[in-house]
Amino acid sequence: MKTTTPSATSLPVAPKDDAGSRLTKYMVMMGIRLACIVAMVLVQPFGWYTWVFALGAVVLPYIAVVIANVGSDVRRTNVESPERMLESPPTAAPVVPAPAAPTVFRISETPRLTPGSEPKP
Repeated sequence: MKTTTPSATSLPVAPKDDAGSRLTKYMVMMGIRLACIVAMVLVQPFGWYTWVFALGAVVLPYIAVVIANVGSDVRRTNVESPERMLESPPTAAPVVPAPAAPTVFRISETPRLTPGSEPKP
């Protein structure tokens, strides 16, 4: 089985960098929303474009949150096994010594001796 070594360039973006990127996208969208609100109030005479600015001011927060919550790394990564992927050469079976004769221990109880009695042979 041939595997490739993972490359440092194939790693996903660091969470800190990803969060900074998402914050930048969100702040740009909110800046556009603020510009829509200002344009909606200040641009005279009122007309159809006032409604376009109002629609932008209402819809942009939702779009900004959705875009900010989507991570930048949307590609699918393969799961890497933590075990080594190298094949080991076959090993010889370990030599097991022949079993020796078993050692047997016998335990038997003897009757309790009372003072003045002798053990039976």
